[in-house]
Amino acid sequence: MSYLASTTEAPPSDDAAAMYERDLARLGYVANYTKAFAHRPDVMRAWEGLNGSIKAGMDLRRYELATLAAAERLRSIYCSLAHGKVLAELDSPKVVRDLVVDRAAADVSPLDVAIMDLAEKVAGGAADITADDLRDVRTLGLTDAEILDVILAAAARCFFSTVLSAVGAEPDAFAELDADLREALITATHSPTR
Repeated sequence: MSYLASTTEAPPSDDAAAMYERDLARLGYVANYTKAFAHRPDVMRAWEGLNGSIKAGMDLRRYELATLAAAERLRSIYCSLAHGKVLAELDSPKVVRDLVVDRAAADVSPLDVAIMDLAEKVAGGAADITADDLRDVRTLGLTDAEILDVILAAAARCFFSTVLSAVGAEPDAFAELDADLREALITATHSPTR
């Protein structure tokens, strides 16, 4: 489940117990990321606030495109499966599978591809981004505020995915995910670069 000491049996604090209860009510189980963050509920609350603020400022589908691309680049199976699942519910398993197998050939708009490309660049090396890297999304109609939203979504995913990978948090119940999509997401996260 995690490289950290198990918090499966007894949450380490009342705040962590509340996190567990919330997961049980919402999911029917305690998510592995919750068990990891149970050691620092204050950080989990801060993450939820930051991520909620980012999501509230942008279209959910755009958020999921950026988040999935960043998770893939970070090689986070946990986040790739979670956000691939959400995006498949918004689009279809086939569209998401095509996006992770061959983004340029997927039946999506050029803007969708440009958003994912930018998010991938942010996750892969933000210090190397230049004004030219923003040209495609800008040319395709995104405002500077919308471009910042994509960057924020990708940058925030860097934090969360990195923590989950570093503590060895295993993905939760994704058995119900379309098998072809699940395999494509896992394969994409094992590729060091596109």
